[in-house]
Amino acid sequence: MPFYQKKGTIPQKRHTQFKNSNGELYWEELISRNGFSHMYSNIYHSNPPTAIRALGRKTKHKVTTYDKTNKHYHLRTSKIKSKGDALSSRRMLFSNEDVCIYKSHINQNMKTLFKNAYADELLFVSSGKGILETNFGNLNITYGDYIVIPRGVIWKIDIESKMKILVIEASGPIETPERYRNKFGQLLEHSPFSERDIITPNFQKAIQKSSTKIKIKFKDVVQSYEYEHHPFDLVGWDGYYYPWKFNIKDFMPITGKIHQPPPVHQTFQSKGFVVCSFVPRLFDYHEKSIPAPYAHSNVDSEEIIYYVEGEFMSREGIEPESITYHPMGLTHGPQPGKIEKSIGVKKTEEFAVMIDTFNPLELTENSKKIEDENYVFSWKK
Repeated sequence: MPFYQKKGTIPQKRHTQFKNSNGELYWEELISRNGFSHMYSNIYHSNPPTAIRALGRKTKHKVTTYDKTNKHYHLRTSKIKSKGDALSSRRMLFSNEDVCIYKSHINQNMKTLFKNAYADELLFVSSGKGILETNFGNLNITYGDYIVIPRGVIWKIDIESKMKILVIEASGPIETPERYRNKFGQLLEHSPFSERDIITPNFQKAIQKSSTKIKIKFKDVVQSYEYEHHPFDLVGWDGYYYPWKFNIKDFMPITGKIHQPPPVHQTFQSKGFVVCSFVPRLFDYHEKSIPAPYAHSNVDSEEIIYYVEGEFMSREGIEPESITYHPMGLTHGPQPGKIEKSIGVKKTEEFAVMIDTFNPLELTENSKKIEDENYVFSWKK
């Protein structure tokens, strides 16, 4: 879980008078989860954060799913035809009641601020770089970064080079794995990463600007608002609720004498799914070890793997930005010859992101357009 942060200038006590040099009160705003009984931050505005000047356009985003065949899928997401900013370029590929998964090919800066009031977001940058600007401060984002954006955070992305981002929209908070936390929320000594690897926003000078537009998402509807004051007018904030980032290259893999199952690679958890990171690592060191994974039947979970870089030694025909989807109920595993080929191999240089969901996924029409239809037969010799 995130740890306590304090940025800028704040009063000694919450909910007390806090004034500027002219004797005018700053506006305190509490951002909290589960009412008043979960994580929260107190942020301090120069101006009222509540003043709406005008209501803008309301847009309903409808995505068509199709009646999928229960089979293994390979999607070549590099072929997605999308462009625009970090929002308009999103193309949904999978969804269920817990999670929606998108791919975004970004070639423009965002002109309008955005707030997701419906879902938490986890972004994975697979190429390019830019700046995430938020009401809590800025984060420089680049290849390999996971960026956690809790719901209610206001943000925009300006690109420094074209970016490709895997977007995970979650119905619950994005958290570090419970298996790697002590009762105080601190990451354990044997965790594959620590608080030292987590980067928090660089606090910025307050923006004193009037008439600012913000797009706010409620379920599948995006409503535009014009606010009287810019929401980045903060003089300070403190708490546990804020955006943060962690780079996949800082994940220190746990290895063993025999093949370790995917849970040791877990990086995040949320309602109805987990995220794991596959990174360069030494393979098993038992004298008769088989580095390739064994066949696996997902009895009550669905597996998505997004291939980022390197050669994924258990798969054939995979390329960077490929996604494989192995649904529950069907056995999957290394393709023919991959088990034998792995024997004696000492290490791997792969990078990949795995998402395991605990409820069945629906595929969208966007997925159908980029499907490798022969993948389901690729285990046949």
